Amino acid sequence: MSDPSGVNPLSILAVFGASDASAEEMAVAERVGAVAARAGWVVLTGGGPGVMEAASRGAVGAGGLTVGILPTDGPGGAYPNPWVRLPIYTGSGGARNAFNVLSANLCIAIGGGPGTLSEIALALKSGKTVWSWRSWDIAPPPGTDRPLPRVFVHEDELLASLESELREIPNS
Repeated sequence: MSDPSGVNPLSILAVFGASDASAEEMAVAERVGAVAARAGWVVLTGGGPGVMEAASRGAVGAGGLTVGILPTDGPGGAYPNPWVRLPIYTGSGGARNAFNVLSANLCIAIGGGPGTLSEIALALKSGKTVWSWRSWDIAPPPGTDRPLPRVFVHEDELLASLESELREIPNS
């Protein structure tokens, strides 16, 4: 059965990254948001500036829906960014990272600081698929067999893989 909005509520891409991202990180995040939106996916971020804003801008520019899981209890400062269409005010600060992770089907980390690292760790702990471009380089302790993020070195490889992955998951 199809959702009348045309959006499958299970098709949520979380994009993680720093609020003080580089121009290159923001350009890739914007392209990631656009790819997801064209595939009919909701783009979920922390709702702030930097990578979060760029991914949201890309999604809205491609006609998509964006959700911002905000650390604040109301609008203020850089939250929400102007491209968030559905703001969720949590008042929970960095603890909101758990909501970002648990709401997503696929998580992509682009660059990032300690908050991004916490999102990657929470996603891996929750069994979520995590992709990474120019983000944290992590490894499990010796002798353990734990899942790791799929690391992309080239942005074109990330974007091509994303387009392919999002097409494989039905949106109806």
